[in-house]
Amino acid sequence: MEETKSFAEMLEETNLVPKHFDAGEKTEAIVVKISPEWIFIDLGAKSEGYLDKNEFMDEEGNLTVKEGDTITAYFISSRHGEKLFTTKLLTSKSVDDFLLNAYQNQIPLEAAVEKEIKGGFSIRINPNASGFCPYSQMDVRRIDDVAAYVGKKFEFVVAEYSENGRNIILSRRPLLEKIEQEKKSALKESLKKGMSVSGVVASVQKFGAFIDLGGIQALLPVSEMGWGRVDDPKVLYSPGDKVEAVVINIDWESNRITLSAKATLPNPWDEVVRKYAEGSVLKGKVSHLTNFGAFVTIEAGVEGLLHISKIARGKKIKHACDVLKAGEEVEIRIEKIDRENKKISLDMAGNDKDTSVAGEDEDFRSYIAPAPKTMGTFGDLLRNKKI
Repeated sequence: MEETKSFAEMLEETNLVPKHFDAGEKTEAIVVKISPEWIFIDLGAKSEGYLDKNEFMDEEGNLTVKEGDTITAYFISSRHGEKLFTTKLLTSKSVDDFLLNAYQNQIPLEAAVEKEIKGGFSIRINPNASGFCPYSQMDVRRIDDVAAYVGKKFEFVVAEYSENGRNIILSRRPLLEKIEQEKKSALKESLKKGMSVSGVVASVQKFGAFIDLGGIQALLPVSEMGWGRVDDPKVLYSPGDKVEAVVINIDWESNRITLSAKATLPNPWDEVVRKYAEGSVLKGKVSHLTNFGAFVTIEAGVEGLLHISKIARGKKIKHACDVLKAGEEVEIRIEKIDRENKKISLDMAGNDKDTSVAGEDEDFRSYIAPAPKTMGTFGDLLRNKKI
């Protein structure tokens, strides 16, 4: 039995008006019919559009869509009430007309990066047409590896079309900026300070690594890569590596997101009291030297101060480097552990008597700057978030 439609439904169908499309306007539509030459799409309001079937043929001549598939298309023109669309500008009998139309309406076209030339890239649009894309318009960020683009196909917009098609300037930048803006808007809704995120290393610099969070890049500073001292970030990270981190700062006005991988790791200081006792003797490595002593790494993220008076052993020296050198392994004895302030006072293992001098703690305190408020353990971050 045929289903009876309500009066409201019949009224709505009566008032349906075909949508007006501007040249270059993007739409998503369902393929409703495939003929020998054309692909027909449903535009709603009982109207259809059509595309050249050749746009959906692969290199072997196989059709890549079927009825019921949803495709993205761009409106080109209306002829006798029939709306012509395209998914990309491919080889055509009237290439100039298509390129001029793409320029006037900013319709994206797919083209191949042929080779690097002075100032940018030569772009092959089709066998009979080529264009030029400056370095600055190939990507939204600085290009470090030119070879990564050559031989690949991308979508471009025609930024300049002149001299009857003899001068064609192409650009990817507007398309990429639009995608980034869409992703940024989505991240603004979901990304919060203190939350854990997954990303991929985009590039590694001396000061840190840029992490791609899905279209938006965040900075993982060297100081937040681990609890221990990191001298060369490239030893830890390479482009393409997956990273788990915690968001410790967000500044949308400056488009800056700061991450911490350290916050996902156990704080070694949480185990210091359990693992080390005052009076115990162990080996450590000299990390850096000052005029008041040497800092010795006991384990990653845990350092102690070996005051200059302990190094000198009664002799007069002006700097710790007079006796020790960075990277040297030394045998030390733990004198005092200050868990609250995360400090360990050390002595040389061979010293039998107390060589403490006044001002030791002041030296330590003056050298170590107060911890930034955004730092702390992962647990601290979560607790702060709940406050």
